[in-house]
Amino acid sequence: MSAAGTGHTVGALSLRPLDPLEDAELLHSWVTDPKAAFWMMQDAKLQDVEREYMAIAANEHHHAYLGLHDGRPAFLMEKYDPRYIELVGLYEPEPGDVGMHFLVAPTDRPVHGFTRAVITAVLDELFADPRTRRVVVEPDVTNKAVHALNEAVGFVPEREIEKPEKRALLSFCTRERFLNRRSPASRGVSL
Repeated sequence: MSAAGTGHTVGALSLRPLDPLEDAELLHSWVTDPKAAFWMMQDAKLQDVEREYMAIAANEHHHAYLGLHDGRPAFLMEKYDPRYIELVGLYEPEPGDVGMHFLVAPTDRPVHGFTRAVITAVLDELFADPRTRRVVVEPDVTNKAVHALNEAVGFVPEREIEKPEKRALLSFCTRERFLNRRSPASRGVSL
């Protein structure tokens, strides 16, 4: 998987299954960083992170992956089945819906276009499964940066919903919208 989501390459991106115990310390440093406020784990202890990701690993409808940039940990991706996780009773799922969360690791040296490349690679991974028809997200309504990023890759907001932990903007991205939003230079690139 190489990243070319913005028309220029930012390096090689890859995914591997998350190891809840081996990766917990790294994840803890990411999710408790002030830049990850929307991840809602600011006060989490290391054991809280271990428990959260052990629960995800044990759930057949929820999966977590560590994203690597040129072989180094750089982002987190979760995919889930919205019929069973996160959005139960909040919307009517359609066949082929897949829920997604992603978090880019905090850094003092940001790479221009990196977050866009990450979300593009994440969507490429999800749409690589022919059963995936739409990707569903539910970011906090106040997270304007992610709303702009989501729109740039093809998400369309449907409506605000009330979740137990936040007011969220329910948004969908179809395979067709995603492919139409990809830059011409990145179309056909195998991620």
